[in-house]
Amino acid sequence: MPTASPTLKKSLAVALGAVTLLTSACATESTYRPAVGRGFERSGYSDRQIEANRFMVSFSGNSYTARDTVEKYLLYRAAELTVQNGGDYFVFADRDVDKKTRTYTSPGIGGFGGGFGGGYGGFGYGGGFGGGYWGPSWRYRGRGFGWRNWDPYFGDPFFDRGIDVTTIDKYEANAEIVIGKGPKPKDNIRAFDAHEVIANLGPSIVTPK
Repeated sequence: MPTASPTLKKSLAVALGAVTLLTSACATESTYRPAVGRGFERSGYSDRQIEANRFMVSFSGNSYTARDTVEKYLLYRAAELTVQNGGDYFVFADRDVDKKTRTYTSPGIGGFGGGFGGGYGGFGYGGGFGGGYWGPSWRYRGRGFGWRNWDPYFGDPFFDRGIDVTTIDKYEANAEIVIGKGPKPKDNIRAFDAHEVIANLGPSIVTPK
């Protein structure tokens, strides 16, 4: 069996440490606070003014934060931002929720298509058709067994237990809002009274301790 180089061992240790740090940091739901972190690890709210009364607002949760919580925090931030800018109501000009997924493999830490060779396990992913159904097919390198292929309909993909797979999902809600003063338009279902939103959602908002 090939012996891993010192550089490879160091890379594995760093990658394993990163995954451990990520999972330990995400042991609870995201709290309501300004966004921290970068990329996939980003969590919290952020906003940007694009016109005098128009803003872009977002809230990103971690892997333990449910979609409805992310949407609730986005709504609360929109209301809070409206009041902070002297408004009484806001209208959603656009709103959507994105689901982001990242898969880690150990050994062979990385996303789909990534991995380390040299007997320490690699990992690949491909989709294909077979028997009239579409499904993922996996190509991976086990300890001492070389490269193998597996699909979800035949047996245990990692029977040698040389590879652990962890999939992390998270949600991010984004919206463009227009702030207004006075009573909200009654005929617009996209309009929300900011003061009522804050009063009704406030008790369920969790902030950092």
